[in-house]
Amino acid sequence: MLEHLKVAIVHEWFVNYAGSERVVEQILQLLPHADLFAVVDFLEQSQRHFIQHKQVQTTFIQKLPFAKTKFRQYLPLMPLAIEQLDLSAYDLVISSSHAVAKGVLTAPHQLHIAYVHSPMRYAWDLQHQYLHEANLTKGLKGWLARWILHQLRIWDSRTANGVDLFIANSTFIARRIYKVYRRSAQVIYPPVEIAALDGTVREDFYLTASRLVPYKRVDLIVEAFLEMGDRRLVVIGEGEQMTRLKAMVAKSTANNIQFLGYQSTAILRDYGRRARAFVFAAEEDFGIMPVEMQSLGTPIIAYGRGGICDSVVAQGDRPTGCFFAEQTVASLRLAVLEFENGGDRFLPEHCHARASRFSSERFRQEFADLLQQAWQDFYEFKI
Repeated sequence: MLEHLKVAIVHEWFVNYAGSERVVEQILQLLPHADLFAVVDFLEQSQRHFIQHKQVQTTFIQKLPFAKTKFRQYLPLMPLAIEQLDLSAYDLVISSSHAVAKGVLTAPHQLHIAYVHSPMRYAWDLQHQYLHEANLTKGLKGWLARWILHQLRIWDSRTANGVDLFIANSTFIARRIYKVYRRSAQVIYPPVEIAALDGTVREDFYLTASRLVPYKRVDLIVEAFLEMGDRRLVVIGEGEQMTRLKAMVAKSTANNIQFLGYQSTAILRDYGRRARAFVFAAEEDFGIMPVEMQSLGTPIIAYGRGGICDSVVAQGDRPTGCFFAEQTVASLRLAVLEFENGGDRFLPEHCHARASRFSSERFRQEFADLLQQAWQDFYEFKI
């Protein structure tokens, strides 16, 4: 049925290949005839394989000065820009949204399904954190930022009315969707690449890996392990906090933390297979990295809020990790001790089995089933 429909997929922006792009990649495997739209598209030719080397129709922001490197600074213009995309020729519109993509204009005869990675975090519950991290809590720039975010909230709330069906990437995001839009959402977890379980022997170190940016809270992990100087921590990733994190270590007498910077997927997986556990301190919408680590048979020690609660099992007879209740050094240290006292409860095969529930194949099947049912319901409503 769906192969005969004209389909548009609207993504926020194409600049790299990360979690939300994996979702678009899998949707395109289901609907290879779909056309692509985005605010901007700055993918290099070598990066375009995941969108099947398709042409992407973009907005006027694509041609604004410095857009290739500074496109996020045009956020105040993005609601206007996304509304200029002409989707009137399509039967089915699928938006992949964490900012403005769901705000495209559609008509009553068009079915609009929004896969929401998150409502606009910095405009809603994370506004104060965003303003603090951007040093925009005071002065004229601070008040201007608050006014812009206020206007974005009004627009974001209004455009939720143009969505016929919401899909959330976790129960955490489903709750956030209900909180800000008062709309229910069906949960379809994002696709994760599941690695093979190969029986690699565990070594005596812990691992964390992410972009080194404030909300990832790698600083919390580093501080906790500096206080546990007899436990080794390996940090993989790069970002704006690298200098600060290395300075924290330099001030300490401990010599138990190793920074490896950016590493390839193969090296990351090698460390993941050998680590005692993967440590994760962020409050994420879903959190793909902990699932990838579990697929390697690696248990997780994580902050117990956000999408991580869907992917890690901390109770029962087949646990795959431990949660800490607060983003504090003391709480994280207690979780490490709980993990170590758990002995052989955290089995690699249990971790791998849990991760397998989030495979790409599962995503495609669930998404295809939802599309078929949604179009059938919509078609019957139209006639």
